[in-house]
Amino acid sequence: MKLAAEVTGTSGLRGRELMEMADIGSEEDKDVTRRVINVGGMTCATCATKVEKALRGMPGVESASVNLASGKATVSFRAGETGMEDIAGVIEDLGYRAGLEKATYAVEGMTCASCVARVEKALSGVEGVAAADVNLATERATVTYDPELVSFDKMARAVDAAGYCLVATLEGEETLDRERRRRERETRMLRIKLIYSAVSAVVIMFLSMGGMHLPLLRDIPERTLFIVLFALATPVQFWPGMTFYRAAFKAARHGTSDMNTLIAVGTTAAYLYSVVATFFPSFISGTGLELAVYYDASATIIALILLGRFLEASAKGRTSEAIRRLMDMQARTARVLREGEEVDIAIDEVRVGDIVIVRPGEKIPVDGMVEEGRSAVDESMLSGEPLPVEKGPGDEVTGATVNGTGSFRFRVTRVGGDTVLAQIVRLVEEAQGSKAPIQRLVDKVASVFVPVVISIAAVTFLVWLLAGPEPSFNFALINFVAVLVIACPCALGLATPTAIMVGTGRGAEMGILIKGGEVLETAGRLEVVVFDKTGTLTWGRPVVTDVVAADGGGEDELLALAAAVERGSEHPLAETLVEEARSRGLALGDARDFRAYPGRGVVAGMDGREVRLGNAAFMRESGADLGDLEDKAEGLAREGKTVIYALAGGEILGFVAVADTLKPMAPEAVRELKKLGVEVVMLSGDRRSTAEAVARQVGVDRVLAEVLPADKAAEVARIQSGGRVVAMVGDGINDAPALAQADIGIAIGTGTDVALETSDITLISDDLRRVATAIDLSRATLRTIKQNLFWAFIYNVIGIPIAAGALYPIWGMLLNPIYAAAAMAFSSVSVVSNSLRLKRFGERSGGKARAGAARREEVKREEGPEMIGKATDPVCGMTIRKKDAAATSEYRGKTVYFCNQACEEEFDKDPEKYAGSVK
Repeated sequence: MKLAAEVTGTSGLRGRELMEMADIGSEEDKDVTRRVINVGGMTCATCATKVEKALRGMPGVESASVNLASGKATVSFRAGETGMEDIAGVIEDLGYRAGLEKATYAVEGMTCASCVARVEKALSGVEGVAAADVNLATERATVTYDPELVSFDKMARAVDAAGYCLVATLEGEETLDRERRRRERETRMLRIKLIYSAVSAVVIMFLSMGGMHLPLLRDIPERTLFIVLFALATPVQFWPGMTFYRAAFKAARHGTSDMNTLIAVGTTAAYLYSVVATFFPSFISGTGLELAVYYDASATIIALILLGRFLEASAKGRTSEAIRRLMDMQARTARVLREGEEVDIAIDEVRVGDIVIVRPGEKIPVDGMVEEGRSAVDESMLSGEPLPVEKGPGDEVTGATVNGTGSFRFRVTRVGGDTVLAQIVRLVEEAQGSKAPIQRLVDKVASVFVPVVISIAAVTFLVWLLAGPEPSFNFALINFVAVLVIACPCALGLATPTAIMVGTGRGAEMGILIKGGEVLETAGRLEVVVFDKTGTLTWGRPVVTDVVAADGGGEDELLALAAAVERGSEHPLAETLVEEARSRGLALGDARDFRAYPGRGVVAGMDGREVRLGNAAFMRESGADLGDLEDKAEGLAREGKTVIYALAGGEILGFVAVADTLKPMAPEAVRELKKLGVEVVMLSGDRRSTAEAVARQVGVDRVLAEVLPADKAAEVARIQSGGRVVAMVGDGINDAPALAQADIGIAIGTGTDVALETSDITLISDDLRRVATAIDLSRATLRTIKQNLFWAFIYNVIGIPIAAGALYPIWGMLLNPIYAAAAMAFSSVSVVSNSLRLKRFGERSGGKARAGAARREEVKREEGPEMIGKATDPVCGMTIRKKDAAATSEYRGKTVYFCNQACEEEFDKDPEKYAGSVK
């Protein structure tokens, strides 16, 4: 159990999921359910803190995190002690809206009460369903659910698995984006109220100021002018301003206060004082105070606050654009084969096992596997990779990607919420609803912010009333209102979540899936990145790199002979030789009397000769003289390649070199990490000489070789023991323990369920440079959060004392409540706007990289016939296919081909050094 606790403590839910995979952990851990629910009506950090505190106090709730910017609450709870309906009830009791909806569906096939119980159990087991009530008499099921987590299709599949049929009551009705409609409706109403209050405020201010300067207005009796101002200000106070009253009342009903309380108290104080001055002037005059009204202040404050909220709502809407863009990628219809005919159906009607036809230029509707046809598919919207990917029979295709010029048919493997796109959307939504550890300080401040501000305002009022110049009450009132309206808990509440939302959204657009705020913050502090070699830095499969024939013999003849002999072997390298020979179109003869000598080689009969394949020791045992070939072979062995000699009839024919080759961008990825000041370590199970050879090619300085898979996590822990923050980069499946042990686990080039659940960061493409991009994005997001918090804190630290009159004894300056309201309104807008700058992260460098990659691919296509054939990399001596070259260079009118970027750069430093190797 100690191990289980350590795993959970290291990586949270990810660790718990790993324990469940290994059947480790308590039953209590397995009973914890994690759900996300929409919370409407929150307006500031105090609201979020209030909801979060209430949820955490519920029985059975393990943890709760509320995000003001996204309007979502993430709750982990024990299903036996509480449920989604209870959580929604607590949210509603606090005066906010819980994002659950109810729908009624027909159920076919029920005959008794047992059927009802089974259908209810099936529906209740679907993630996102809060409650299900099934009526046998009406044959209807009423389901309470979160529309952002569950679809009708998902519920229908669950009921179908139980043996019944769930039927939508409105056939063919399209699923709409309810969240967007709600936001648009609220923004539209906010715009109307803003326009009305702004126009009224301008008129009120004109009348208030003009009464002192314009002859026509100066002749109007003061009392009459006050009544006109009252008539104009009252609707503003109690229609647009009712928003603040309602929210403040709900907060007061639960013994709390929030930003709405500050606005309501401040504007009401100015408005009520003006009402008394308008209708009971003798009361004011009797105290010796100057008769004045502040209708312009109350109306203008309301207008400015609404302006700030409108701009804030518009900006906050843009923070979730990445999610909307991802969701909008989904095709609306699919062309499927039904009873031998092609039929266009709604995407919700597609089922697993259907055959879908995709024509040129169309979106692929759902996930599946190609069965017939070939094409190139643009997967840039999911992976960020600009170049199309070739697809043929047996290849997987992903929903929302775009087909190229070919056409094909594929069999559906995943639909609805099970598709890769749906998983990505869900992951990004959860990440955007999470909190960074730095937010905890903000939460503590926000929980006491409003009461402290109200106290400061009260003290300000008393000090000015008792010690201020005449008319002291007027001064006290003005400064009291200014303190209340300049304080901005919104800026504090939005500082962290908006940056996280934009940062994780931008990452998703670039094919970088980050699990949440805590991951972002930790990734920004990374000091060491550990790469697994096989399958991460390299392709993870051996290929033939060199064929060297003795005495000028033919390479193809040597390879054909070796492949024919190895065809009878089960060794992985044997399969590599056979595949290479077939790819060259070589005819393979029949070998007889095949015999294997483990650790040394194989023997077989071919064309009346005994043919031996194996290592140098096996050749010497057979009496062969390796001659000059041995020097060449040793040079290749130092590069990490495995050499297989061929001996026929006692004569050495040459050798074939096999190696697991580097991914083209691996050296560049390592260089970019070093530029960020991150140490790069390579972890490998290979013998040290092979591992060090690969490390030299990729540019890694520190190598951990001969590490067994079971010991990888221990090696990561050893690096961590020095107090360093470590990331592990692997394939997300074989490296799961090491990924869990690391402070940050990064899965490369996969969108599988295991990778999404195991890793903290998942990179959809195989481009290793995204590791550095992910770290750089995390640092940029953390930097933005700190900037936001600095300005939010400093704004209040400076603004509140000025509003209280701190500058009056020095310069005789007071802050007009109208200016205080303007400053308050735009403070939160500035925080959100600063976060939105992250949307442009990586545009310049990323655009250049994509353009360069596209140009390299274009050059490859343009070069045509001359790209057919092979070439030798003059730096490392590797034989490569020209069309697969990672880089090229021009030297003395010839094109030089390289196996990777590092070799090209080495060549360009001193071409004359390698001139003799250029052919």
